[in-house]
Amino acid sequence: MKRFDLSSISAKNPLGQEGRCIRTAAALVIGQILNGKTMDKNSNYFAKYCFERGIDLKRIEVIPDDQNEIIEASRRLTSKYDFVITTGGIGPTHDDITYASLARAFNQSLAHHPETLRRLDEMNRHRAWVSTQTSQQREATKRMALFPEKAEVLFVCGDIWVPVVRLQGKLCIFPGIPALFTKMLDGLAPYLPLPPASERPLRVQIFTERPESMIAPYLTALHARMKKQKADIQVGSYPVLGKGVFVSLIGRDRNMGVPGQGVPVNSEQRPQPGASSEAQEPPARVWLAQIACEVEKEINGRIVSDEEVKILKEGGVGEVRRRMEDGDIVPDTKVNSSSTSTSFASPRVSSPASIACDSPSVAEPDVDVDVTMEVKKPKLGEVGWS
Repeated sequence: MKRFDLSSISAKNPLGQEGRCIRTAAALVIGQILNGKTMDKNSNYFAKYCFERGIDLKRIEVIPDDQNEIIEASRRLTSKYDFVITTGGIGPTHDDITYASLARAFNQSLAHHPETLRRLDEMNRHRAWVSTQTSQQREATKRMALFPEKAEVLFVCGDIWVPVVRLQGKLCIFPGIPALFTKMLDGLAPYLPLPPASERPLRVQIFTERPESMIAPYLTALHARMKKQKADIQVGSYPVLGKGVFVSLIGRDRNMGVPGQGVPVNSEQRPQPGASSEAQEPPARVWLAQIACEVEKEINGRIVSDEEVKILKEGGVGEVRRRMEDGDIVPDTKVNSSSTSTSFASPRVSSPASIACDSPSVAEPDVDVDVTMEVKKPKLGEVGWS
């Protein structure tokens, strides 16, 4: 396999402001998704990519290979969001108009990119069909290296000649083939001003066999409470037909800005002279783990691991119920601050990274903690399982 050099990583922030990082994103899917011929796998992968990196994915739009629609959508999305991708429409045929449409959207001409042409020739040199190409076929091949002339061209994968083409510092153009898209998106990460790892969200899932209508009033009240307290915790519920409901909690464990237990405050939060004692009390900190334990009790559910989520979605409710009743061994677990999906193993695991649900106060969990001992989960009906 031919290996190519990667593009160097610029010290200049592509968003144009030192220290600014990507907060919001959007995806523009172009081409054959709308006629049912192609299944869109790229949007799902991009959504996971954003979540794992602490980026708030705001929109996914699917549009046809129509120049006017591409121009309108690309201008609108780049004006609103920090990171926008397009997928599809960059091949050699007549309906591959993404590069040309985006050049027009941002008032640029098209020009062949010499290094991309060189890599394309290098990749195709030993292929038998190359020597049989007509002049028209060669020109069609070269269309795949015809970019907006002021674009930034990033070679992010050593074994792929196709670059990521970036416009306006934020709009990145990708091929629509899922295998190429996923590899190139992963390869692009070092070239992006991503949020710091400390700001990446965590997701906890709680499964209950109760009907969704039975837990809806509590979840509605919980959502309202989190909103009122300005807690950065999102509450969602996702039923699985005939099995139960997953309640999803997503949060970053930030201060909620409400009176409570003593937590250090920054200069903007410091009380002013003459303020009431309640106003002078530092804001409380409510941890995602604390809310997860509360939800678990209220809905008669259980915090589940990623493995158990998969089992449940595949129909193994009985298997997970057996685990709840028997109290299975918890496997070795590693909790890290950069993790974006966690089950807290079990809410009663006696490790620094675990939280007791019946504790009146919740201490800040440590991060980057190895739990090397095996611990029994409580059986259904024991303390902690309502």
